[in-house]
Parts: sequence; C-alpha cells; structure tokens
Amino acid sequence: MNRTTLQGVRRGGTPAGPPRGRSLRTRLLVFISATLVAVCAAMALTTVFAQRSYLLGNLDDRVAGAAARGLGGASLHPDLDRDLTFLNESGHPAGMLAARLDEDGTILAAAFVGEDAPPQNLSHAQTAALTGIATDGSPHTRSIPGLGTYRVTALEAGGVRVLAGLPMDDVQDMISRLVMVEGVVAAAGLTVAGCVCAVVIRRQLRPLGRVAATAVEVSRAPLCRGEVTALTRVPERDTDPGSEAGQVGAALNRMIDHVESSLAERQRSEERVRRSEERMRRFLADASHELRTPLASIAGYAELMNRGTDRIEPLLAWRRVSAESARMTGLVEDLLLLARLDEGRPLQSAEVDVASLVAEAVWDARAAGDGHDWQLELSLDTPPLVVGDEARLHQVVANLLANARMHTPEGTRVVATVEAHGATCSIRVRDDGPGIPPDLLPSVFERFTRGDVSRARAAGMAGGSGLGLAIAAAITSAHGGRVDVSSEPGCTEFTIELPTVEEVAVPGGSRQVLHH
Repeated sequence: MNRTTLQGVRRGGTPAGPPRGRSLRTRLLVFISATLVAVCAAMALTTVFAQRSYLLGNLDDRVAGAAARGLGGASLHPDLDRDLTFLNESGHPAGMLAARLDEDGTILAAAFVGEDAPPQNLSHAQTAALTGIATDGSPHTRSIPGLGTYRVTALEAGGVRVLAGLPMDDVQDMISRLVMVEGVVAAAGLTVAGCVCAVVIRRQLRPLGRVAATAVEVSRAPLCRGEVTALTRVPERDTDPGSEAGQVGAALNRMIDHVESSLAERQRSEERVRRSEERMRRFLADASHELRTPLASIAGYAELMNRGTDRIEPLLAWRRVSAESARMTGLVEDLLLLARLDEGRPLQSAEVDVASLVAEAVWDARAAGDGHDWQLELSLDTPPLVVGDEARLHQVVANLLANARMHTPEGTRVVATVEAHGATCSIRVRDDGPGIPPDLLPSVFERFTRGDVSRARAAGMAGGSGLGLAIAAAITSAHGGRVDVSSEPGCTEFTIELPTVEEVAVPGGSRQVLHH
C-alpha cells in the first residue's frame, strides 16, 4: 500500500471522505436565514388567516343581512312559496342570489341579481348546488356552476324559508393579492436581511479570523529548536474581554506569553548547561596542564638521576622533586576544595573573630614577603564576629594578600581593613600597585585566571596556579557572603562582605592602625 492509499484511509479502516463540518460563518448564515424564513412564513400565514377571517366575517354579516331582508320581503306573501318579487326592490348588491325553500329544504324557486339587469332564474344545475342547506342561519360555502363560489345562509320565520348568498370573488381576490404582496415583501426582506446578516457576521467574525491566523502563524514557529523569537501576538483591538472573540484572543496571548517564557527559560537552562560544560572542559584542560608541569619536572629529574650523578647533584634533584611534589599536592588540594564547595558540603561552624583572623593573616603575609609595606586597619565600634569555618576564612584573606604580594612589585603598600556595619562585616584588601587590566577584571574570580602578563612581579617570583581568587570567592559564597573587586592604575581593592553574629556596641570605640 503506497503513501497515498495510507493517507486516504482513516485509523478505523474507513475511507477518508470530505470534511463534514462547515465554517462557522456559513452555519450562522444558514441558521439565521432559516430562522428568518420560518418567522416570515409564520407572520405571513398569520396575517393571511387573520385577514381571511376578517373578510369572511364581514361577508357573513352581509349575507345574513341580505337573508334577513329577503325573509322580510317574502313574509309579505307567505302563501306564495315561489314568490321572489322582493328581488325587484332596489338596494340589492350585484351578484346576489335568493331562493325559496320548502319544509324539506328543497329549492322551490331561485334567482340571481345581475348588474343593471332584472333577476334571472337559476338553472337546474345551479339550483342543485344549493340543496341541503339548513335554515339555522349558519354560513356555508358553495361553488355554483357559472357563477363562482358563494357564501350562503338560510333563515326561517313563520313558515317562510329564504336562502340568500353573495359571491366570494372579492374576498378571494383580496386574499390572493395579500398573499402575493406578502410573498414579494418577504422575499425582498429576506434578501436584504440575508445580505445584512452576511455583512454583519463577516465583520463580527473578522476578529476571530485574525485570532485564528495568529494561532496558525505561531504554530509554524520553530518552537522545537528552542529559539526564542518575538512570536506574533493578537492585536489589542481583538482582546476585548467583552466579546467572545476578544476572550479567545486574550487567552491566546497569555498562552503565547507562557510559551515564550518557557522557551526563554529552557534556552537559559541550555545556555547554563553549555557554559557549565565549557567551564568544566576548560577546567579539566587547565588542571591537566597544571599537573603536567610538575609531573614533567619530576620525570625529568628522575631521568637525569637514572643517567648518573655526574649530570646533576642528587641533593638538588631531590629538592626540586620535593618542591614540584609539594606544588602538585597543593594544586590537587585546591581542586578537591573547589569540588567540595561546588557540591555544597557543609563547612565547620563556629564564632570567628574577624579582626584577629585578619591580623594573623597580615603578619603571615609580612613574614612571607617583607618587601611590601603591610598595614592593618581595624574599626572596633562593634566586635566583628561571624559564624563560619575559621581555617577557610583565614585562607580567603591569605589568598587575597598572597595575590597582592605576587602581582605587585616590592615596595607596594597593601592595606587590610576590617569594618563592621550593622549586620555586615567587611574585609578590604587594597594595594597601590599597577592594577588589573579592564579586560581581565570580569573573569578575575574564575578558575585558572592569571594576571602575570599585565601586573608587575618581583624578579624570580613564582606564579600561582590561578585558583586562589576562585577559592576565595567559593569559600565566601559558602559562608553566605560575597566578594567584589575594583581596580584602576594605582588602586586595586578586594572587598569581602560577611553576615555578622550580632550587633554589640563597644563604649569608647577607637581606630587602631598597625604599621610595619
């Protein structure tokens, strides 16, 4: 079975026929047209029947009057049962007929009043059409050959029985003309109403059409690829909550907003995953490179020692091997620390005196590099106490001081400041060195970021691994704080903000400055 045959068969196995449904516009127009036709037909029939009833009632009154008048004329000669001389009197309408009846209702004599002519007797066939009419005064309709349809009635008084009738041609002609006029008016009215309804329906459904067009356009957007583009919205004029189409348009806009926000969130997640993978690849590459350097040195010294002691002194070789081993061990420990911080492992928690911690770090930095001018400024208005891991916080301050020592020339002034403001404790490390290049500043806290190229260094100073500032930022974040940097030529300042334990006022607070 080819593709065409498969597409022509429904899921249930039956052939796929033409679509059953019609457009809403067509269905509304057909429904309204049918309703108008039914209403017009009902009104026309009601009008015709009401008019016919009125005309027949008027004619019946005239027939009853003519019968009563004829009965009065015939009562003047009760013995003459065939006497119709009362028809000779003036005032009888043209076309009137009259007859005398016996006790059994048999026609004894019947005559017809013509227009401007004396009364004429009815033929036998015409007389036969009038038989069987009771003298109770009820109206009857009879078709008389040669004369047409008549409305007749019969009355009796004092043994005298008279039948009278008037033609119905005028009534029938009037009803026929009424039906014709109503038909023409109904047809014209339905035509005009149909055109007006078609125009109104088209205009009223035009917003729904625009909403449908917007939905189709949105459905054609490449949403599966996660591309966040400006999806088409339903125009504001088609979102009026007072109309059904406006409610649909507003709901469609809300759905489009939700789709866009979901796509944007998915794209941001994908971007975060991509950046994370990229950082991980770069991290692994840099870590491999950093580990490869000491390993190559160790392998090189080992090879030299294997070739003989005349090429290098064993003591010097073992010193270099130990130094490279220590460097590799420190790098591995830094990587493990970053991995633990990334996993969110809890740190030790205890109250830490930040002032003492920073003072110890400054003295340690002074001992490691006495070529710099180290200064410590403590603001003792409130005791700077924080809750955290004292060893890790000491490592943060030590890394910042080591960064200043390694990337600034000798004689540079490095100032460490501790301040407490309400619920925040600030640690600032400021130097008057050459500064950090602007293009390096945004990535200074990323892993394996180095500024060796741009910041002056003391001769023979060994470069770091590029993890010191990354570790400082990770430890600060794990303590609920944040670290920031600002730099320009002649002033580079790192700021650490940590939440304090509580606010305790110290009477007579003073400011202490320690110099070297």
